[in-house]
Parts: sequence; C-alpha cells; structure tokens
Amino acid sequence: MAHRYWCGECSFKTPWLSTAEGERQQIAHYAAKHPGTPPGGQVEHRRGGSRAGRGYLRLAAVALVLLAVVAACHR
Repeated sequence: MAHRYWCGECSFKTPWLSTAEGERQQIAHYAAKHPGTPPGGQVEHRRGGSRAGRGYLRLAAVALVLLAVVAACHR
C-alpha cells in the first residue's frame, strides 16, 4: 500500500511512497520549512486492490468472449 503525506501547515504533499519514505520526507519538510513545529497533517492511503481488480475483470471478459467463439464454432 502506498501513502501520501500532507503537511498540516502548508500545501506540501509527498508523492505516493512507502510508509517509511513518506514519514522521512514529511519530517525533512517540517525541519526545513517549519522548524520547531512537530510534524502533523494527514496521511492519504491508496488502495492497491482496485488496480488488481481491473485485471481480473479483463481476464473474465476475455474468457467470456473466447467461450462465445467456441460455442459459435461448435454449432
């Protein structure tokens, strides 16, 4: 799962990263842009399952088309 960290003080946000890398970039941003302020803001979570689900949907569609072709040729 990927995460994007949003600054609570300004409009900064990280790209989609792993948890460790996102936290590191957020801490570095706060140290450079908001010294003395503890890191805060929001964490956005990207769901990886939705992308994988589309692959299965395509596979099912191709299987149905092949089944229809085989059924039509069998008659």
